[in-house]
Amino acid sequence: MSTTVGDRKSPRKTLRRLVEFRGINGGTVQQYRNRIRNMYDGPAGAVLVFGSLMSLHEPLVGRMFRRRKFDVSGCRSILDVGSGAGQILGHLLKGTEPETRLVAFDLSHGMLRRARTRLGSSRPSYVTGDLTQLPFADNSFDCITCGWVIEHLPDPRPGLAELSRVLQPGGRMLLLATEDTLPGMVVSRTWKCRTYNRRELRAVCDEVGLPWRSQLWFTPIHRFFKMGGILVEAQKPRDA
Repeated sequence: MSTTVGDRKSPRKTLRRLVEFRGINGGTVQQYRNRIRNMYDGPAGAVLVFGSLMSLHEPLVGRMFRRRKFDVSGCRSILDVGSGAGQILGHLLKGTEPETRLVAFDLSHGMLRRARTRLGSSRPSYVTGDLTQLPFADNSFDCITCGWVIEHLPDPRPGLAELSRVLQPGGRMLLLATEDTLPGMVVSRTWKCRTYNRRELRAVCDEVGLPWRSQLWFTPIHRFFKMGGILVEAQKPRDA
């Protein structure tokens, strides 16, 4: 009997099954929402910003914007999905024009309150909701940032399909996701989320109309050691 690539049991996949948080695959949609809200509205959400600083993710994202590895300077409307405490949103405030529309979106009321307090800016609109049911019209944004959010979805397709729907043709998306490396599996256990295989995630993005334009790395060291997770720029086709 033939065996497909997806069926082969590699040591890496075996390790992932042993270490990765598996509870994400159980329960209803409402239970998933409640789990996220309970975690991020509570103490875990309160320390998230410190974790982002200690891991250098927040300053490294800012460095990436400043060097225009992902250029937001000409964007007119940006949706920041999973805004958390404003780790990416703060950099968007600095890197865009005052008239650029910024929407901070998160499932957790508590995290959006923290972002508003921390950033002290009246520019962004703060919207609470579920990534799989975005409350925005088709083609609403010319740019989307989605940092470490889809890990909380058992299946990335509904969320990515919604991002594709609200992104304008030709619009770009910065996607950051936890990879199924050993550091990623530690993140999986800590934050009760899943990890992604780079090739499989790319195939899903192609499927929903968000083909990858380029793969990004925080630094040459991250590229050499395959660290820092999956960072990509995707672009919705102009003829979509």
